[in-house]
Amino acid sequence: MNVPSAPSTPLTDSYSYHSPTPTARGPYILGVDEAGRGPVLGPLVYGVAYCPVAWKDDLDELDSKTLTPEKRTQLLGVLNADPVNLGWSVRVISPQAISSGMLKVPPVNLNKQSQDATIQLIRDVLQRGIRLSDVYVDALGNTTSYEGYLSSVFPGINFTVTTKADSKFKIVGAASVAAKVTRDACIEGWCFEELEDDERESTPKGFGREFGSGYPSDPKTKAWLEESLEKTFGFPSVARFSWTTVKVILEKSAHPIKWNDEGQDALVMTFGSGQGRDKDRNLVTRDLCLRSVGTL
Repeated sequence: MNVPSAPSTPLTDSYSYHSPTPTARGPYILGVDEAGRGPVLGPLVYGVAYCPVAWKDDLDELDSKTLTPEKRTQLLGVLNADPVNLGWSVRVISPQAISSGMLKVPPVNLNKQSQDATIQLIRDVLQRGIRLSDVYVDALGNTTSYEGYLSSVFPGINFTVTTKADSKFKIVGAASVAAKVTRDACIEGWCFEELEDDERESTPKGFGREFGSGYPSDPKTKAWLEESLEKTFGFPSVARFSWTTVKVILEKSAHPIKWNDEGQDALVMTFGSGQGRDKDRNLVTRDLCLRSVGTL
């Protein structure tokens, strides 16, 4: 089955996908769930699903975590079966974005990136003209403080943040299916940006697709990491370089890198005082031909 929320080209940037906007009268409820927080490979996907309050009892039980990938893909068809009443969206956070955020100074940790994705998806739904009365979110960190934070960002909407929300609220289960099916499709159809078009038809060394689940404890994932390490450049961009698993492998098995730093002596030379007419003027001001202004 075609998954419209999955990319057809190499995933290099984060993106959002939205199903057609429902036209049934509101107010609406909305559920939020994710797929892929723990894996060392692939994107993190946040999903939302929303429907009119009056229609919520018509939803089927759609807890993605209890289903096989084949069954989840079939249920994505269920999400698309009644576009008048049910809409869904996903935010796909690329592994490159996850790594660059966590490795920058100061770092943007995964919780913050997750919060930003959730807020963006809710805002996108509101901007599409949907009036929300209640939002149900699968737990992220401290449920009480996160619930209060979301309520402050979106006053007038009732938020419920709780653990195992996908098994407590059908609308969160629907969001879970959207997120999990999208991530599964991203992994199964992964296009390596490092390869040319003609190379993607084959399987060059280091670019196998036997990823496993992507979790560090999965034997297939461990095997992929061992086989895909390039000792100078590391791993293909499907790997999250900010994960401890990857850092440890690079430190143990990759070529060591020595950064040449002239250190304090270079700083002293650059900003130290000159001699003669250039006394008390450092090299930077001399190189830039800067002169003191005596009179204006």
